[in-house]
Amino acid sequence: MSPARAMVQDANGAAAAAKPLANSSKLPKEVSDCTYELIESVAQFLLDRVSIRPKIGIICGSGMGCLADALTDSTSFPYETIPYFPTPTVPGHMGRLVFGYLGDVPVMCMQGRFHYYEGYPLWKCAMPVRVMKLVGVTHLLASNAAGGLNDKYRVGDIMIIKDHINLLGFAGNNPLMGPNDERFGPRFPAINRAYDVNVRRMAKQVATEMDINNITHEGVYSVVGGPSFETIAEIRMLGALGVDAVGMSTVHEVITARHCGMTSFAFSLITNKSVTDYESYEEPNHEEVIDMGKQREPVLKEFITRLVKKIEDDRDE
Repeated sequence: MSPARAMVQDANGAAAAAKPLANSSKLPKEVSDCTYELIESVAQFLLDRVSIRPKIGIICGSGMGCLADALTDSTSFPYETIPYFPTPTVPGHMGRLVFGYLGDVPVMCMQGRFHYYEGYPLWKCAMPVRVMKLVGVTHLLASNAAGGLNDKYRVGDIMIIKDHINLLGFAGNNPLMGPNDERFGPRFPAINRAYDVNVRRMAKQVATEMDINNITHEGVYSVVGGPSFETIAEIRMLGALGVDAVGMSTVHEVITARHCGMTSFAFSLITNKSVTDYESYEEPNHEEVIDMGKQREPVLKEFITRLVKKIEDDRDE
C-alpha cells in the first residue's frame, strides 16, 4: 500500500503527517508533492466519505463564502482534515470543502481558496481543482473579489470574465510548470477559450432574468501576485492593456481546469475602484472587500444558484 493510500484510509478521517512517495528524492519537489496518484488518493478520501457525486465545483472568493452555507444536505471537510491540503490564512476564507445541494443540484464548494502571496506555489494553489476533476466534476465556477479599472464599473458590480492577462505567467510562474502528466492533460494546453462562451451566455441570461443587467458586465481580468495592492502606475499600465478588473486569484485555477478538460466560468465582484489619480488620498483595503461581499450576498447566491441550475439542465439535454 502506498503512503498516500494509507493516509486516505486513516480511520479518523483526519490528515496524518505527509509521507514521501516512493523514490520521491529523485523527483523535483513539485512533482513528488503533486503526482496523479496523490491527487487520486485525496479524491478517493472524499468519495469514501460522501454519497454526493457532484458535476459542478464552485470556488468562493473573498467575502463570498456564504454560498457554501446555503447548501442543503451538506457534508463539510475542514481543509486541515483533508490529506495534503494546504490551509488558507486570509480573512474571509473559512477553509472548508463542502458537498451539498444548491437548489436541487449536487455541487462541491471551496469555502476559501489559496493564494500565491500566502507562500504557496501556484500548483498547490490550484491543486483542489485537480481533486475536483478526479472526484468527477466537469464544470468549474470560480468567483473573486477584484478592483475595478473600467470607468463604467461601480463598486458592487459583477463582471463576467471573458478573458484574462496572466501577469504571473509572464513572469515565468504557471501552475503547469514542471513535468507534465498526460493523465491530467496535454503539455501545451490552449487557453484562448478558457472561459466557456456557452456558460457566459447562460450567466447573461440569468442577469436578465434577475433584472441586474445594469450591474453586470463582461470584461478582462488580470491576476497580480499581491499581497500589496497595485501602484497608480501599475493600474494605469493595466488599463492601457485593456484590463477591466484586477485581483490576486482565479487565473491559475482556470488554467488548471482547462488543462484537465473542465468547462470553466468565472466572475468578479467589484469590491473597490482602483486608484488612478496621484492626487487621491483613497487607499484600497481588505476590509472593504469583505464588506462588499457581505452586502452582495443575496444577489450572488441567487445568481450562482440560477446559473448552476441552467448548467445542470444543459448537461441533461
